[in-house]
Amino acid sequence: MMVAMRAVVQRVNGASVVVDGETVGEIVGQGLCVLVGVTHDDTPEKAAQLARKLWSVRILPGEKSCSDLAAPLLVISQFTLYGDARKGRRPTWNAAAPGEVAEPLVDEVVAQLRKLGAHAETGRFGADMKVSLTNDGPFTVIVEV
Repeated sequence: MMVAMRAVVQRVNGASVVVDGETVGEIVGQGLCVLVGVTHDDTPEKAAQLARKLWSVRILPGEKSCSDLAAPLLVISQFTLYGDARKGRRPTWNAAAPGEVAEPLVDEVVAQLRKLGAHAETGRFGADMKVSLTNDGPFTVIVEV
C-alpha cells in the first residue's frame, strides 16, 4: 500500500495558532484549518496536488470551495497524522518524514496555495503550537494525494 501526503481539513469559522504566547497565524471568519502530514515518499509535485485539492474542495456552505469564496486557509504541519497505534499503547511515528524532509514540503503546500491566489496563514514548523478553532458543522474530512 502506498502511503500518501495527508491532510485533516476542518471547515472553520475562525482559527489561530499561538507559539510562546504570540499569535503566528490566524484566519477570521469562514475558511479551512488544515493539518498537513508528510511521509517519506512525498514530493513537491504531491504538495502542489494537495494545494490544488485544498483550494478547490467543495466543503464550505453551499458546496463552495475556498477558491469560490476567496476563503482563507490556516495550514499547520502535523507529523502525528502518521502515528500508528495499532500495536501496544504507544504510537510509533515511523511513517512520518523527518523534519528536514517534511518542512520544505509543508512550505511548498503553502507556496502553491498562494500561487493559486489563496490567503494562507501558517503555524510554525516544529514549535509547540496551541491551535484554536471553531469547527463549523462540525465538518472534518481527510484528504490524501
